[in-house]
Amino acid sequence: MDTPEKPKENESEKAAVTLPGTVQKIIPPSVPDDKEKAEIVIEGAEPLYQEIRVDNALQDKNTGEAVALKPGAEVEVTIEAEPNATAPKKPIRKAG
Repeated sequence: MDTPEKPKENESEKAAVTLPGTVQKIIPPSVPDDKEKAEIVIEGAEPLYQEIRVDNALQDKNTGEAVALKPGAEVEVTIEAEPNATAPKKPIRKAG
């Protein structure tokens, strides 16, 4: 019987947001020793900052095999922060 993975210590205490994204393109390495990159467009980000590039090297959770993203793949980008790296959000005051 499979047992669910236990969260890492303090993992549930982290502040987090998960945003949808799409793999726009795969960028081959410019130098033989470099890694292939996946360019991901993050929905909801400002136009100048919506693209990120990450190594296109993932691992299949079930088999442990190395896998790579394909163009057009829908992904989720999660941003997490430790509690001591965040502060309560102040309300926005409207001019009036």
